[in-house]
Amino acid sequence: MFSRFMPQEGRFFELFSAHAEQVVQGGQALVSLMNCLVESPREAMAHAQSIDIFESRADKITHDTLGLIHTTFITPFDRDEIHQLINGLDDILDTIQDVAESLTLYDIRRLTPEARQLADLCLSCCIRVRTIVGLLNSMDNAAAIMKTCQEIHQLEADGDRVLRTAMSRLFRDEADVRQVLKLKVVYELLEAVTDRCEDVAEIIEAIVLENA
Repeated sequence: MFSRFMPQEGRFFELFSAHAEQVVQGGQALVSLMNCLVESPREAMAHAQSIDIFESRADKITHDTLGLIHTTFITPFDRDEIHQLINGLDDILDTIQDVAESLTLYDIRRLTPEARQLADLCLSCCIRVRTIVGLLNSMDNAAAIMKTCQEIHQLEADGDRVLRTAMSRLFRDEADVRQVLKLKVVYELLEAVTDRCEDVAEIIEAIVLENA
């Protein structure tokens, strides 16, 4: 009868990892969407719909995690940090979904090498986010976590650089004003995915520094 009063850590790490897996699947679907957008719009739409599914699954995981915060006596680290982390992961997938929706809503039929490069950087960031989340269950992994966080910071910086190049070329070479406006939004959203990944890296760095 006293079991409900006993300290327990809950399934936090399992939930974090499950969410991070949805993030990676969303990033993979985004790259696939962009690779087939021009040649196979129907297939691209299927990838966009799969992103919606991953985002919905992630929302459920976020809801379960936030509920667990309020029912767990002892948490693996500060409750506010748990809240920041799970919402930070959710922000990544929300932004990926924003990219997919913009690509379909604006009926974009022509993509640039820079857009595809940004999508690849997004996926690379997502994969590394999954890595650091998977290592978070032990502070013995602190060095590996911090190293991978630095890789995310570098990828985000690479994204900034590609964005600047893409914007410069877009305004210099693209004559169709509508295409300029559409691609500008897509570029900025793609770069925002790397920003959201960096936000998660910074949250995890803070957790490691406080708990290692």
